[in-house]
Amino acid sequence: MIKKYPSVALLLTGSLICSAAHAQDMAAKVQEKVMAADGTPELVAFRAESAPYTLNDARKAFVEQLQLTNDDQMLRAKTETDQLGFVHEKYQQYFKGIKVEHATYSLHARAGKVETMTGKIEHIRGLSVTPTVNAASALQSALRFVGASKYMWQDAREEAGLKQQEKDPGATYLPKGELVIVENQTSGKSALAWKFNVYAQLPISRAYIYVDAHTGQVVAQDAIIKHVGATGTFATAYSGSRSFTDGTTTGGYFLREGATRGLGIETYNCKKGNSYTAATDFIDADNSWTEYNNANFDNVAGDAHIGAQATYDYWKNIHGRNSYDNAGAKIKSYVHFDDTPTTAVGYENAYWNGSVMTYGDGATRFRPLTSLDVCGHEIGHAVCEKTANLTYANESGAMNEGLSDIWGAAIEAYAVNTLGFTSGGVKAKSTWLIGEEIDKQQAALRSMSDPKSLGQPAYYKGQYWVPTTTAPSNANDQGGVHTNSGVLNHWFYILTVGKAGTNEGGGVYSVTGVGIDAAAKITYRMESVYMVASSTYAQARSYSIQAATDLYGAGSAQVIAVTNAWFAVGVGAAYGGTTPPPTTVTYCTSKGTSVAYEFIDYVKLGTLARTSGADGGYYNGTALAAPSIGAGTSQTVSFSAGYAGTAYTEYWKVYIDYNQNGLFTDAGELVVSGSSASTTTLSGTFTVPTTAKSGNTRMRVVMSDASATTSCNAYSYGETEDYTVNITGGAALTGGALAGNASLTNGTPIGNEQAKVLEVYPNPATDVLRLSLPGNAEAVAVQVLDVRGAAMAGARYEGNGQLNIAGLAKGMYTLTVSDGQKVFHQRFIKQ
Repeated sequence: MIKKYPSVALLLTGSLICSAAHAQDMAAKVQEKVMAADGTPELVAFRAESAPYTLNDARKAFVEQLQLTNDDQMLRAKTETDQLGFVHEKYQQYFKGIKVEHATYSLHARAGKVETMTGKIEHIRGLSVTPTVNAASALQSALRFVGASKYMWQDAREEAGLKQQEKDPGATYLPKGELVIVENQTSGKSALAWKFNVYAQLPISRAYIYVDAHTGQVVAQDAIIKHVGATGTFATAYSGSRSFTDGTTTGGYFLREGATRGLGIETYNCKKGNSYTAATDFIDADNSWTEYNNANFDNVAGDAHIGAQATYDYWKNIHGRNSYDNAGAKIKSYVHFDDTPTTAVGYENAYWNGSVMTYGDGATRFRPLTSLDVCGHEIGHAVCEKTANLTYANESGAMNEGLSDIWGAAIEAYAVNTLGFTSGGVKAKSTWLIGEEIDKQQAALRSMSDPKSLGQPAYYKGQYWVPTTTAPSNANDQGGVHTNSGVLNHWFYILTVGKAGTNEGGGVYSVTGVGIDAAAKITYRMESVYMVASSTYAQARSYSIQAATDLYGAGSAQVIAVTNAWFAVGVGAAYGGTTPPPTTVTYCTSKGTSVAYEFIDYVKLGTLARTSGADGGYYNGTALAAPSIGAGTSQTVSFSAGYAGTAYTEYWKVYIDYNQNGLFTDAGELVVSGSSASTTTLSGTFTVPTTAKSGNTRMRVVMSDASATTSCNAYSYGETEDYTVNITGGAALTGGALAGNASLTNGTPIGNEQAKVLEVYPNPATDVLRLSLPGNAEAVAVQVLDVRGAAMAGARYEGNGQLNIAGLAKGMYTLTVSDGQKVFHQRFIKQ
């Protein structure tokens, strides 16, 4: 099934065409812009007095701030209003009509004015959206990758149960392919892929599997199952004797609450089997469930039931959220689940499967996995799925786990302090230990107050940090998701209770705690309003600071505490700019894929003067003698392009990492920018800020044929060269933001003449379309594609720049033309 955006929905397309004056005007209205590692904006905050956009200006905002092209569309997916009076509009990105997975962007407006915009955007270029592998073949690749012995759709009883549950006779677990664009988890490049929801029964797993629609290879996966009436009285296993709401049925009472909490809370008995359909009700004759405290651990049904109720109450009363989906969804729990019922070994896990809660009875490692913090943790995965939907791999997956731990801890604290829950099991409840009551072998699964005591990192990329991977799998815990979550856990702990000390990076920190409710509200807003599927730890820091600012105001005690808590765990600077002691700085990669037609052949700054040929798309000149540039002085940098043939328009950008933090995205660090098709030496001038850090730092020169190329890109044509420069007479900064950035030179244009591109005229055309290539070159290959990407036989190139289109039907087409060196694209309309 090829799924495209609905034609009736709001569709945004755009191409970035703005004057230098307009660009400067827009820059003046931006208070802060935080860039992701790939050079795209993850947060843009606007000055309150400027208010450049309203929600009706969504198209304009996305075009101007995100550099969309005509191939990009933004489809409004959701609009919400929060308790602070903000209206949040979330948009889903599409490329040539195909959904881009995990690429969403939101506008956040108050009183009709957009104050911030946040999210993740993909700059996709040259990707064919016509599949060459069909959905049926791709599904077979997905099933071979999963390798299960039995799938849910192969179980007639489960299929019948799904139809009943969904009230849809056509409902099935059999995966249906959806054509999407997703990031290849190995190469990092965008891929056209078939997306399947594959639910395996033996062994249990459920994940979105993405199969490349051109090669048939699995390129990504995203786990869905994440591991680890009346008033009755239940002697629970972990929380003592509790009163709870249940329902009545013929012959007694059962664990089904009606619609007093959303659409209800229901708990079922899998009877040590692996079928949800075969599960039965727990029933008690007198609504005093004391007999369920038996050798079969039937009392854990009470824990699951009251755990779901307490979790619902927490979200409703603390955050105003109506169940995990904020629409009152029924919370269904299944206890005594066993994935291999024929063996004597119990199931040592609990999980959210995308629609229901599932609890095993444990075995050698765990007691039954229905403790209160486990309930809160697993339902927390459901909340994440309905909000940020963090991809379950690497840093985003670690924060997916960390957020669930945070909610497990917060819900346990709420139940104990507000609802009067007590400890009824072997161990006492502890807010900052996760799974303490179920663990037979050690203190708990994880410690939020002291992650390292249980083998988790308390510091970003510090001791116990598991390296992230380009190939996340169960074998490597999806890139360390259950280990690296310790960083987020410890941040939340420090934010809540406060802490002072010296972190692993040698930085001295002091955090005044804000209390668990304030910390939770900040975290929830970070997750539900600002986070996106691919969020990293660095982005979480930016988003949580913004969330605290929304809730408590800029410069508030809460904003300071959030910032300093991140510094304590090694993510970013302390409030006011203090950072950890200097470490080896690592820079992002930037490289041209092809230097067959253009490359950098000359760079000069001060005593540096290098002439070269093509260097394979990247040249590392950081070992060359560094020219000295004085803080506060005016400098001139010169450069030129070499061409194998036609002189194409190239976009030049020169960056200097003034504060030596490994990034080129701080204000003022893009020192020269512009475009030119000249083969002569070009130059730009800039002023070194007086606040620049003294010492050696990196200068990056980027030449690309694409205007959207930034400091961190793999791009098609062109070259990047890196050099070392020595700043003298500057500040003795230890990193962080540059002081006085507002006065820095933001780049000197070097011409910005109109780009030499393929021109077509007249447009619209009736019978003949005339083509003009750069340098008046002759076209050697011409192809016309319709909006689906299919080649059209009704057009004929007759030479001398004339394309006969008389045989085409009326409509819009894309023209692809090669001059024998490069390929150009342009759209036209046949009328």
